[in-house]
Amino acid sequence: MPRRRLAWVALLVIGSAPLARGEAEPAPPATGDPSRPRLVDQVTVTATRGDTRTGDNPASVAVVDRTTLDVTAAPTVDDALRQVVGFGLFRRLGSRTANPTVQGVSLRGLGASGASRALVLVDGLPLNDPFGGWVYWGRVPRLGVERLEALRGGSSDLYGSGALGGVAQIVSRRPGPGRGLEAETSAGGSGHVDGVVTAHAGGGAWSGRVSIQALHTDGHQAVDPSDRGSVDRPVASRHVAVDATTERRVGGDGRLFLRAMYYDEARENGTPLQENDTGIGLAAAGFDRGPWSLRLWGSSQELRQAFSAVAPDRGTERLTRLQRVPADAAGLSGQWSRALGGHNHLVAGLEGRRVSGSTHETGSIGGAATSELDAGGTQLSAAAFVSDRFQAHPRWLLTAAGRLDVWAQRDGHSFLTPLVATVDTAESRFTNRSETALSPRLGVLFRASSVVALSASAYGAFRGPTLNELYRGFRVGQTVTRANPALVAERLWGGELGALLARGPLALRLTVFDAEVRDAVANVTVETTGSLVTRQRRNLGRVRSTGLEVEAEARAGARSTVTAGYTLIDSRVRSFAADPTLEGRKLPHIPRHQAVLQARYDSDWRLGLQARWVGDAWEDDRNTLVLDSAFLLDLFVARRIASGLEVFAAAENLLDADVVVGRTPVRKLGAPRMIRGGLRFRAGVR
Repeated sequence: MPRRRLAWVALLVIGSAPLARGEAEPAPPATGDPSRPRLVDQVTVTATRGDTRTGDNPASVAVVDRTTLDVTAAPTVDDALRQVVGFGLFRRLGSRTANPTVQGVSLRGLGASGASRALVLVDGLPLNDPFGGWVYWGRVPRLGVERLEALRGGSSDLYGSGALGGVAQIVSRRPGPGRGLEAETSAGGSGHVDGVVTAHAGGGAWSGRVSIQALHTDGHQAVDPSDRGSVDRPVASRHVAVDATTERRVGGDGRLFLRAMYYDEARENGTPLQENDTGIGLAAAGFDRGPWSLRLWGSSQELRQAFSAVAPDRGTERLTRLQRVPADAAGLSGQWSRALGGHNHLVAGLEGRRVSGSTHETGSIGGAATSELDAGGTQLSAAAFVSDRFQAHPRWLLTAAGRLDVWAQRDGHSFLTPLVATVDTAESRFTNRSETALSPRLGVLFRASSVVALSASAYGAFRGPTLNELYRGFRVGQTVTRANPALVAERLWGGELGALLARGPLALRLTVFDAEVRDAVANVTVETTGSLVTRQRRNLGRVRSTGLEVEAEARAGARSTVTAGYTLIDSRVRSFAADPTLEGRKLPHIPRHQAVLQARYDSDWRLGLQARWVGDAWEDDRNTLVLDSAFLLDLFVARRIASGLEVFAAAENLLDADVVVGRTPVRKLGAPRMIRGGLRFRAGVR
């Protein structure tokens, strides 16, 4: 296709440009004893929009560092984040095989649809799709990542809409002095082939970095063999991602940077007619000096997707809808940060954002186009926030933050144009409307002794409905989901209590949390006709999520680390006046139990083991279709064979477990065992 050829030309042009580090200044690595547990000693920028250590925060923060990423079997960022307790992906699917519109993030049991209930950032830039809220994880080349951070719990006090359940941030690697190169290539089962390279250069006032990744997989047969028919094909995907930045030091401690990100992907979604592709471009600029930081960014993208209806015997399919979804977004922010008087550290800022998008659809019956639909609108938002960290006493740290968001829906419309006489014209222009949200947070950290710290936090958060939820419908198998232009924002009030115990190389963190969401948006079943299920996005009355997180870590020097975690979540509908039969039912796709285990050894041989167990969950809002529990084991082994060169092997789902990821109503399975091998090369990399 011409657009594909243009994509590769753009890749070569961007890859030959001067390159630099990243949009946000990554925090320096921890410099303490390497045997100290990372639960207390790692640096995070997400919890306070500035450098702090994980043990100095009342909030619950998890960090996946570069060393752990290097021995993770999965080649994608989202699969690496599954090592974080409480982190989940909608439908249990990774980005290599999932339709992009279901790649929503759930933290602490909040997220019963494809739209994320967590904000995903890369160095402060939003990675959530501006139209739908889902995440294109492949946009960030893996070798360009320094670490992953997950801030759990409502975080709208600093980050606004989208941070209802927390924030996941990807922190990019910073360039070192001189030049450096790191490259990796691998191939394996399911037609997997990928290559990724990151290079940096610095001299004088200039520095830069470029990271490029290309990945292809033939995928797997997602439909369970007992339900599979002749129409079923493997789910497959391919993508190319480029992330390039250039920066210059100015005025002593100042810096000016430019950043460009490009992404192009194509997917086959399991039948001959179901496919989609996406192209995304993003540009950003920023200036930092002293206490001031300014950011300006803009993005443009287009998603194209085809939907079909599959016969009950899965022997044939017919095209039902073609969609083209263009969307543009732009944002501007300014932040001021300064320590005052030796006891206070203030952060204050302003943000603004504009999103415009629409869905252009052609409906079909029997292979003939019957109608055209144009629906969409514009969202405008502005916000102001302030945060203070107050060291009241060597043992007491107090935090207070608040943010006011104002946003508006403009130019909402839905125009249905008939192409045949049997379809009626329908035109709707929706009333412009606006909402406001105040998101406060109070926190306290008490260092009871040299080994025990206690914390407590209370907060409010919100998430405004996306343009996708307001205006775009879709179909998955025999389930049709309708849009709802009357949706209002979800609003959360919650809190948590935590205890951190750290002695020598051992650490244990316990957190209990409770959050209630009012007007939660969910896909509600409104009609069932034969095998066809019709749902609509609606605001539920109240949803409540309560639970417990346990994290433990043991280190043996700098070479060996074992971490483990468990979460217990009860997430269910508490009230819904429009349909009381839903009250008491659990939110779909939220397992009650989850557990993770990681072990790492680093010497001439490098070993990494990751194990995950997820309990039963429900596919639907009525709690009639169960998703069975599953256990997955991944293994990574690498051996240095020369200076800067190593050979590795990685196995995902080593035990070849059947993981049920969806029932629509046919059973759909996650990826089977996949083994790949490859080479990794480093030169001039710190």
